[in-house]
Amino acid sequence: MRARTAIVCSVADQGVAALTNILVLVAAARLSTVADFARFSAVYLVFTVLLGVSGAYTGQPLVLLRGESDEVRGACRSSVAFTLLTATALGALLATVCLTLPGATARALMMLGIVLPVVLGQDTMRYAFSTLHLPHLALASDVLRLVCVLGALAVQPYGAPAARLVSVWGLSALPALLVSAALLHRRTAGTTLRLKVLLRRGHLGRRFVVEFGVGNATSQLSVLGLGTVGNPLVVGALRGATTLFGPLNVLFTSATGFGPPLLGRLASERRVRATAALAAVLAAAAAAWATALALLPDGIGRHLLGDTWPTAVALLPATGSQYAAMAVGTCGLLALRMLDPRTTLFIQVVFSLAAVAFLTGGYVLGGVPGAAWGLCLGSICKAVATWTRVARLRRRTAVEQAPVTASAVRSGS
Repeated sequence: MRARTAIVCSVADQGVAALTNILVLVAAARLSTVADFARFSAVYLVFTVLLGVSGAYTGQPLVLLRGESDEVRGACRSSVAFTLLTATALGALLATVCLTLPGATARALMMLGIVLPVVLGQDTMRYAFSTLHLPHLALASDVLRLVCVLGALAVQPYGAPAARLVSVWGLSALPALLVSAALLHRRTAGTTLRLKVLLRRGHLGRRFVVEFGVGNATSQLSVLGLGTVGNPLVVGALRGATTLFGPLNVLFTSATGFGPPLLGRLASERRVRATAALAAVLAAAAAAWATALALLPDGIGRHLLGDTWPTAVALLPATGSQYAAMAVGTCGLLALRMLDPRTTLFIQVVFSLAAVAFLTGGYVLGGVPGAAWGLCLGSICKAVATWTRVARLRRRTAVEQAPVTASAVRSGS
């Protein structure tokens, strides 16, 4: 597959996956009472966290592998098998515990435990297809899942309890899981299963899980904390502004999750330049998107966000600048993961905590707009740090390769 087609398929696949998550929540909201939707949303939040942890532990280390050797194909097979086994064990534990607890939320969590191997296994196969340079198969799997889940939810009656909706949503991924398993088996059959590798102390997934936890939890909890101890408006305003940039989140996720297999096709000296070019493109896209939102008629904006629109649109300069900096920082982390994936954890931890400090300081000095500019400053510092680290690694690599080149010239002469 040509690189351009592979990029289109990867971005489209991530878009379909994001659209599925959005439409599932919309369908559940239309089918449920307020109380049942609150229960479904809580269970779906638990699933989202488990999905992020699974992707960080198995998916992201997998896509850093290059080539189409038996070892790479075996790693894809091993990652899927590991996910299915761990999800089954974790799901059985969750279902067993919730079975002994009363209440509708416990029943919904029990159903999540039952369907957990299906939904996590299907997601891991997306990473496997990307690693094998088959993003069109990942796209086909997600499209099939989207069609099945919408069709299954469409026939549910109004007032369906949260446990029923969770079970319907989870089991609707079964056709996509089976089709993906058949397609993956054709390309990985006969390779060796190496599950112990995924449990070793040096496995990159451990570091990526910590990065996921720090990068997501600190920003979420800090915003919620400001809303609790300060003005609750800060939560709605910042969340509303962030919601407007949802399409860019899809692009960023595509870059980090599925960029390494695509950039791995290039020669080593061209990968960093290609990543820098990608950073420029994504930053320009963020600026263009912010401009388009600023020019949006007030009526359309209110239709999107309701009464939150006036506050959110006032934050567009800060949030647009933040997303432009996030584009540069995301691509910097992508370059680091290709050069030395063990260098990203320190940057993620330090600058996630710095972003919390900037957010709090900005809120104290300038209220909600100050908080938004504080998040922007945190993203700028993180972007500068990532690319500074990239430059240092490239210089170190050049110095290490210089003696080898010189000795090769002497031996040739």
